[in-house]
Amino acid sequence: MSPGELVRALRRRWYVLVVAAVLAAAGAVPVLRPTPVHVSAAIVVLKPPVTGRYPNQLVNLQPPLAAVSYAVVQQLESPEGRAELRAMGVTADYRLLPRNSGTSVTPRYLIPSLQVQAEHTDPEAANAAVRAVIEAYTRRVTALQEAEGIPAASRMSVDRLVPPTAVAQHGTKNRALAGIALLAAVAGVPAALWTDRLLVRRNRRRREGADAGTGSGGGAPARTPAGTPAGAGTGGRRRGGERVPSAVAAG
Repeated sequence: MSPGELVRALRRRWYVLVVAAVLAAAGAVPVLRPTPVHVSAAIVVLKPPVTGRYPNQLVNLQPPLAAVSYAVVQQLESPEGRAELRAMGVTADYRLLPRNSGTSVTPRYLIPSLQVQAEHTDPEAANAAVRAVIEAYTRRVTALQEAEGIPAASRMSVDRLVPPTAVAQHGTKNRALAGIALLAAVAGVPAALWTDRLLVRRNRRRREGADAGTGSGGGAPARTPAGTPAGAGTGGRRRGGERVPSAVAAG
């Protein structure tokens, strides 16, 4: 199909493009008026016990602490942990992100700090979800040490470095609108071409059927050649109603 034929086909089926444009406009409404989403985030750290050599607990953040913290994170991300958080009233989408001290290709979790995030349309609900997750995290760390019989003075503790703060998230509308327009073009142009091809074939078949009907019917009735007797080919009848063959009747 040449560019000229493409343009003519799209002009003939302009209404298909209008339908695609209307659907694209309907899809752009949620982009232009999105539901507000708030993300709350907090940072906690698992600290070792205070010792005479390291009175400042943040100086003695060893890799084994990160391993313990990650084990607790896995407990909270298990079905049992999620059920516990739902029982605590957490309805927001939450994430537990251990701090990566390596790279995206070779991640290394050697620092026992944890970022807790929660998303909700209500900022207060997002903050409450983060506080509930931190509470469950602290409770599991304590239960883990109690199960091992560690004295209270030698136990690890959870400290909240950054309190939960909800921030409204604003997506990039230009990218979303460009994607919707591209999707409308990709779907609308093939639909218009397919509709044009279908209707052109249907109209062609109708014309061919009409031409065939006109050529086969409507002719004048056949006439009897001149000089042929009136009874030739049809036979005659004798007296009494007996039928006479055609050849005999013609003679």
